[in-house]
Amino acid sequence: MKTKKMIGMTALIALVMFFSVSAFAQLPGLKKMERQVKDAFKTDRGSATPGTRPAIQGKGPISPTASSQVLYVSITKGSNKNEGSQTSPVKEIDKAVQMAEPGAQIKIAGGMYRGTFNIGFIESNKPLRLYGSYDENFTRQDIATHPTVFQPDNEVGGKNRKALLRFTKDIAGTVIDGIVWDMGERNAYSLKEGFVKEIEGGRLLLPTESSPTGNPTADEACIQFMTGNTGGDVTIQNCVFVNGANFAIQAGHRSGKFTVRNNVFVANRMAAVEVFGTCAGSNQNRNMTLCGEVEVAYNTILFTWSRLKDFQDMGYGVRIMTKCGYDIHHNIIGGAVLAAIDHSRFTKNEWIKIDNNIFFVNKRADLYYTPASNTHLNIRVAQFDDLDIASARGNRDEIPRTLKVNKAYLEGFLSARYSEQLDYNPNSPANLWREAMGLNKQGKMHSEVTMFMNKYPWKETLALFGSVPGVGAQKP
Repeated sequence: MKTKKMIGMTALIALVMFFSVSAFAQLPGLKKMERQVKDAFKTDRGSATPGTRPAIQGKGPISPTASSQVLYVSITKGSNKNEGSQTSPVKEIDKAVQMAEPGAQIKIAGGMYRGTFNIGFIESNKPLRLYGSYDENFTRQDIATHPTVFQPDNEVGGKNRKALLRFTKDIAGTVIDGIVWDMGERNAYSLKEGFVKEIEGGRLLLPTESSPTGNPTADEACIQFMTGNTGGDVTIQNCVFVNGANFAIQAGHRSGKFTVRNNVFVANRMAAVEVFGTCAGSNQNRNMTLCGEVEVAYNTILFTWSRLKDFQDMGYGVRIMTKCGYDIHHNIIGGAVLAAIDHSRFTKNEWIKIDNNIFFVNKRADLYYTPASNTHLNIRVAQFDDLDIASARGNRDEIPRTLKVNKAYLEGFLSARYSEQLDYNPNSPANLWREAMGLNKQGKMHSEVTMFMNKYPWKETLALFGSVPGVGAQKP
């Protein structure tokens, strides 16, 4: 007996449905709808005006240790034996981090970085200010013309399986600005399944799957702030996060303000942004402790994939987590496998603002909301007025027509399908023998997906800065 289950991922259905669907089939008129979305990326539409949010009080160290130290890094002109001055830069970012005082500035020239001895990660126990994408004279910062790219290769997976950048202790005053964080070369991709025309390679191989040509995918975030950090203000801006095998940004937030502003996120797994409170105190809704503020503003967040290739778990643009206040505004969030924003952790509604964002082709919902136990709501922009949160104004459900997205990737995403086939014959000779011996009968299941977190070309992410005036990532 053979049974077949089709689970479609066509995000277009999300534009016309206000409820959860766990399995899709091809519907009449669906091809026409897909053509309408693809054709929409041809003309300009709309802008938005900035919003504000009052500061949320936090406890703990907010300002970093003062330091006037400035270090310089150049992969083409530097040497790790240099002193790190503008005329004598070091070669690798991790070397500059090792040399830096707490709160120091590190200016990084454009180029491809993988770390000393191809170590493939950067780790710091102190606050730093990292500024990338400078020209070789360190006079002009421009991520479009001379990007700083941190891009470990797959060989690294045999040496370490860490986040690309990790902060372990003191973080107050940390700034990360103008760097492309790309996991696309470190990940492993299928040679048999999930191919999309004009896109390199097949679908992502999960960390539990063996790679036929190298090391398995490393299941770590792009940037990670460990839960034991001492807290304080953090700013991540003007960066690109692409092909992240886990969260793009995952952070424990003890105090102060955590700002994620003017970044591009494309083709990341699980969620683009997850920041959760770690200060002492209750995490229960009725008396929840407020650790600090999280601002997510002017970001472009596209194609956030699920944990597994069946599209049923995770896949969020922004996750509203416990013990933090959130101001989410002027973002473009599209192509989330489940929802653009996840509000299922029972964070207090009065701490949440969602204003002036554009949502489009998010598969299940624009907002996944759990107002009470055993209550799960999939909400569209048109229903935001009924939300009992601090603010939900100016949000739009529309296609940002000037968004410079890769058309082949978009087309593959819109038509992506997952299927399972179970081959089980209870009366086969083998199963009859198992039954006679008191053993369980067995069958075989084959699953297949047409697309799952395929590698997005990182150079094309740079064109997303400023492609939609007034909302999403603007030109730095």
